[in-house]
Amino acid sequence: MATFVLGDIHGCFDTLQALLRQIQFDRRTDRLWLVGDLVNRGPESLAVLRWAVDLGDRVTVVLGNHDLHLLGRAWGVAVVKRRDALAEVLAARDRDDLLHWLRTRPLLHRQDGLVMVHAGLLPAWDMDKAERLARETERWLRGDDAPRLVETMGRKVAERWKGGMSDWDRVRVALAAFAKLRTIQPDGRMCADFSGPPAEAPKGCLPWFAVPGRRSAGTPIVFGHWAALDLWRGDGVTGLDTGCAWGRSLTALRLDDRKIFQEPAVEEPSESIR
Repeated sequence: MATFVLGDIHGCFDTLQALLRQIQFDRRTDRLWLVGDLVNRGPESLAVLRWAVDLGDRVTVVLGNHDLHLLGRAWGVAVVKRRDALAEVLAARDRDDLLHWLRTRPLLHRQDGLVMVHAGLLPAWDMDKAERLARETERWLRGDDAPRLVETMGRKVAERWKGGMSDWDRVRVALAAFAKLRTIQPDGRMCADFSGPPAEAPKGCLPWFAVPGRRSAGTPIVFGHWAALDLWRGDGVTGLDTGCAWGRSLTALRLDDRKIFQEPAVEEPSESIR
């Protein structure tokens, strides 16, 4: 019995199946954690979604920004992007069931002293606060205001966490952090336009996990989202987005012994990572 955490799949179903063979995944005894962004970029988002749903309680998934973009597309509140690869999902006979399943996934998973999130946590949050915010934001995503909230994901805004925010502003900023955070400025503003490697970040923009005094620093965290970061192990965190959709690889971390497995991508790359 083993638990594996997989990086961003992005519709790379063939590479996913090869990685599962490599790690000898047994759905009867093993478990999978997925860091989000199951869909888009790669060619087989529908197959990935159906596979994940079929696993039932053998899989734990947190929502990524591309998963939320799919929901936004279905609700008619997300702008169609040039590299979208979601048409097959949106036209599928079982789309409503798949989208309901996706909508009810968490933003943060915490178990046995380890936390999984798609993008990151704001430095001002300790783990208890982050978990409370995740649960609050998930309730909004399952309520009537979900389309309005998901629509904000398409805006490149330098979101900033501060005290005294309204309920709406609090969940809006929290969602941006859970799903889109990479780097942050000293004043707490997210560097919304940057997605490259840390060495090329704008002046003053630090990786969220490298901010001095980060309040979640005592808890190991696994995350995805940042393909230009590649595999990252340090600062108490593990980044697992190794750019499968960009023609690089799909990565798995076995939690039992922290061993890394990587499978080269077989799908055509989705243009340049930059």
